Amino acid sequence: MKQQKVQSISGKSDQNQPIWPVVCFTALYILAAVVGALVNGNREFLVYVAIMLLLIGLVWKMHRMVVLSSAALWCLSVWGCAHMAGGLLTVPVHWPVNVETPVLYNLWLIPGWLKYDQLVHAYGFGITTWVCWQGVRSVILKHTGHAAPTLGLMILVGAAGMGFGALNEVIEFGATLLLPETNVGGYVNTSLDMVANLIGAMVAAMLIWCFEGRTNVDK
Repeated sequence: MKQQKVQSISGKSDQNQPIWPVVCFTALYILAAVVGALVNGNREFLVYVAIMLLLIGLVWKMHRMVVLSSAALWCLSVWGCAHMAGGLLTVPVHWPVNVETPVLYNLWLIPGWLKYDQLVHAYGFGITTWVCWQGVRSVILKHTGHAAPTLGLMILVGAAGMGFGALNEVIEFGATLLLPETNVGGYVNTSLDMVANLIGAMVAAMLIWCFEGRTNVDK
């Protein structure tokens, strides 16, 4: 019974789950992004594609070490797709969007309150927080055989998610120095991105604490 409990918490049951569907999905939209960038003459966007490939390699390395859940892998892939689409897909200029760069990232979903960019940030770094928890949980399980999402651990993984969000802003700042044209935005945009990162990380930590904590209590 104890062994079954450890496997359920650690996500080892996902070891036998095929990952080729998510790999194919990810490869297809990255290929589409490369073609779209070349066709539109947006060679600067190829830098972001290169960064995506680097991040995919890091996720693959982490998956080999801790066995991320299939759901987490799919959520990460969807985040990457949303990011590629946000920078490449154009929207009609009569929509609530920056006329100079009418791409999906600049679209106001709720005018004056919420942009597509901020929604992607909140979602993405919420998922990052969840992935951080799976990594921390795996390490704890190896030493103790049991890992419950305590308040302290949720603060830790939430801070980790925020840290990766801050790293994203550093990378975007580097892009403004290296590339002649970017769609990064100014100080206010960066601040809003950080707020969205915080909200996403907090929501993810609370969901883990509520649902996985309840599962541990029930068992």
